[in-house]
Amino acid sequence: MASKQDNKQDNKKQEPKKQDAKKENFQYIVRIAGKDLDGERSVELALSDLKGIGPRLAQIITRKLNVNGKAKIGELPEEETDRIRDYVESKEYEGVPVWAKNHRRDAVNGEDLNLVSNDLDIIIQDDINLMKKMKSYRGIRHENGKKVRGQRTRSNGRRGLTVGVQRKKE
Repeated sequence: MASKQDNKQDNKKQEPKKQDAKKENFQYIVRIAGKDLDGERSVELALSDLKGIGPRLAQIITRKLNVNGKAKIGELPEEETDRIRDYVESKEYEGVPVWAKNHRRDAVNGEDLNLVSNDLDIIIQDDINLMKKMKSYRGIRHENGKKVRGQRTRSNGRRGLTVGVQRKKE
C-alpha cells in the first residue's frame, strides 16, 4: 500500500511541473495591430476583438493560415503569432473572398482591402470628407448631421429643440 501512495504523490508532483512548463511559454497579452489581446481567449475570438475583423473573417484567417482557431492565442508558439500578426497587419488579404473585406473598390486604387484598427478609422473619415467635398447627397447629409442611409427622420433621430410633437390648433 505504501508503494501506491508513493506513486500517487509522485504523480501529483509531476502534474504541476507540466502546468508550470505551459505557463512559462504562455503569453497573457498578445499584441496585434496596435491592440492588446487577451491570451486566455481562443484565436478566433481574440481576432474578432480587433476593429475591422469580425467572427467570420477571423474564422477565414485561421483556416487560411492553418492555425487551430479553438486554441488559446496565448498558447501559440511565437512563430505562429508572428504569422498571424503579419497577415492581419497587411492590408491585402490574399486568398480571402472579396465579400469578407471591409474596404472594397478603394476610391484611389480600386483595390479590395481589409483595414484594421486606426487605418480603418482614418480611411472612413477620408471617405466622408471626400463625399462632403464632392457635395454628394451622402456628403451633404453628413455635413448637416442627418441620417445618411435612407432612414426616416420624422419621428426618430431627433436632437436639440425639435424634440416633441406639435399638436394641431383647434
